[in-house]
Amino acid sequence: MFSRNHRSRVTVARGSALEMEFKRGRFRLSVFSDPPEDTELQRKLDHEIRMREGACKLLAACSQREQALEATKSLLVCNSRILSYMGELQRRKEAQVLGKTGQRPSESSSPADRSPCRGRVCISDLRIPLMWKDTEYFKNKGDLHRWAVFLLLQLGEDIQDTETILVDRTLTDISFQNSILFTEAGPDFELRLELYGAYMEEEGALAAAPKRLATKLSSSLGRSSGKRVRASLENAGGSGTSPILLPTPTMGGPRYHLLAHTTLTLAAVQDGFRTHDLTLVSHEENPAWLPLYGSVCCRLVAQPLCLTQPTASGSLRVQQARELQDWAQVYGVLKGTNLFCYRHHEDADSGEEPLFTIEINKETRVRAGELDQAAGRPFTLSISNQYGEDKVTHTLQTESRGALQNWMEALWQLFFDMSQWKQCCDEIMRIETPAPRKPPQALAKQGSLYHEMVLPEPGAPGGPGEGLLLQDNAISAEIRALLSSYYSDR
Repeated sequence: MFSRNHRSRVTVARGSALEMEFKRGRFRLSVFSDPPEDTELQRKLDHEIRMREGACKLLAACSQREQALEATKSLLVCNSRILSYMGELQRRKEAQVLGKTGQRPSESSSPADRSPCRGRVCISDLRIPLMWKDTEYFKNKGDLHRWAVFLLLQLGEDIQDTETILVDRTLTDISFQNSILFTEAGPDFELRLELYGAYMEEEGALAAAPKRLATKLSSSLGRSSGKRVRASLENAGGSGTSPILLPTPTMGGPRYHLLAHTTLTLAAVQDGFRTHDLTLVSHEENPAWLPLYGSVCCRLVAQPLCLTQPTASGSLRVQQARELQDWAQVYGVLKGTNLFCYRHHEDADSGEEPLFTIEINKETRVRAGELDQAAGRPFTLSISNQYGEDKVTHTLQTESRGALQNWMEALWQLFFDMSQWKQCCDEIMRIETPAPRKPPQALAKQGSLYHEMVLPEPGAPGGPGEGLLLQDNAISAEIRALLSSYYSDR
């Protein structure tokens, strides 16, 4: 019986590189104690291993094309996540080894004293235009080829996928409705997009094979003998009991191919719809070739945490100009690019409007008072903003030297975050929380009237494969249960 502790009991080829990585990971995990974040990452790895086992079993049992497509996709995504988690665990263990032995990479170079805040990155409105030939799209000539495609997106160790879309020449672009959110991103993030596609053989071509075989046999055997053979083939075709026909081959798992990819960075972030170049991998001679235009359109936005979470707060006395002698006692909250000044501490918690707001931007100048002032003298800092030809200065007085140091540290950290996140700190970009993922339903026919025609379902009364109906229903229920568990953790 499979146990969480026995990671060798997975469907991995013995002696393969993947098995060796498991062994190396288990050895290193046994030498050092796991930090909490490593334990969580190990839990994710164990979950993906179990999902991979289930996907392999379902793929072997699938008898319908839609089931096989989803099982193969789940297997591909699980493999990608397993390799990503294992690589991240490897990097963390190596950093832990260097930390314990004192051989830090920072000893050979001067590291930056500050690290930028983390943020959220969201990509949505994904469109990939297609470039069909005129004879295919406008004149509707040639065979109607179809593909099943989806996007795999990776940012750091986090890997997510979109829904599967059926594509044929009736579509001018591939449109993904998902909004993909990554919650742990730095300003140096690299978001990799990979488009995978599987070519789908037309079921009609397979169904017509017995008739084509009967036609060839009737013409080669002569008129009288050929008629009898043709009649026996056509009559037995519906029941599947003909001893002459070869047994129906089992449906092998479909194969997804990498069609195109691109990598998006901070420079691509903009609160609007933009077009980016795709690197095409497939070519026209490839069976999985899809006529891509060579670009992807999307909306890529980012929200640094410094814009959405308070970074400093406390009691302050504020003087709006040096020539004024009146000081206002306020409660200050530094959040985003503003220092909000409230009358009372409770006003900040209840959402009341602040008395006034001091803007903090990339052009703001901050200067602290002398930190070695005598006891009893105020500790101050000044914040200056230039508005055209007018210069507005606010002088802030803190209660202690430690409070002054905390405010200065928060301000300098904010300036550093703004320098790293760049245009993302100009204003807060809108991010819609993605809806929970649902288990995929049967792939919808879309496009032409040909796809909307009602055909006899396998297992329907009088239709082919009636004896497999119970088995297919059981497999479908098992797939839905597996995928429901799979997407509930995303």
